[in-house]
Amino acid sequence: MILKKYYIYAALSLAVFSCAPRQEINYMKDIENIALDNSIKNSRSTLQPGDQLVITVSAKDLDVVKPFNQNYSSTATVAQYSIASGNAQFQPVPTSGPTYIVDTDGNIDFPQIGLINTKGENIETLKAKLSGLISTYVKNPVVELKLINFKVSVLGEVAKPGTYVIPDGNATLLQALGLAGDLTSFGVRNNILIVRNVDGKFTQQTIDLTSAQFINSPYYYLKQNDMIYVQPNAIREKSARIDPNTGLYISVASVIASIALGVLALTRN
Repeated sequence: MILKKYYIYAALSLAVFSCAPRQEINYMKDIENIALDNSIKNSRSTLQPGDQLVITVSAKDLDVVKPFNQNYSSTATVAQYSIASGNAQFQPVPTSGPTYIVDTDGNIDFPQIGLINTKGENIETLKAKLSGLISTYVKNPVVELKLINFKVSVLGEVAKPGTYVIPDGNATLLQALGLAGDLTSFGVRNNILIVRNVDGKFTQQTIDLTSAQFINSPYYYLKQNDMIYVQPNAIREKSARIDPNTGLYISVASVIASIALGVLALTRN
């Protein structure tokens, strides 16, 4: 009788686990039905106050462009995310030119030219703007511009939550999730939260990774300081509320039950 009850309990336990809700884990399962023509529009992030820009100017006559390359510190470094020998880590990488910080009004103070407003500009448009301004003084100048402190935070149900610096200042939601090691099996894929600061105001948007439609969203290409949060599913939330020693209790109970069944079998013999 006891042995029969034991098997009944085991069957009930198996039934409970088999009835647990299945988590959708496929990404962009309808991608063949989604028009992606607009996905590359406005892909470059606009510059924001606090951005650190490395700007170098060159030309055939290097002496002519020296006044535009002031404030250069060859010892300046920036922490950049890199992968070496399969291990993800942050490494200090030296910057390669004069560094300018966008102020609270969206301006940078550029040598010989003065204040240049960067509001609404991205890396490419600001390069073109600088080239036009410098052309007044230098023939055919070549402007190189890098955003060196572009970072996003990925939190929640991902393999490696944290803040990631992206060297080229251009990243998509999928790339950021890739840096964080992708979602765990407990991550909710159809309700990814992105929090963004737009002109001092926080906005939020939820993204459904199971539909390719999110590629056409303005939140597909990330902006400076975006925060991505992956919500845990019901199974993870439930397990978080369970006593952490529950597994130990179940193991001990299983051992006791096994011993009891063994003793019962011996007494019957």
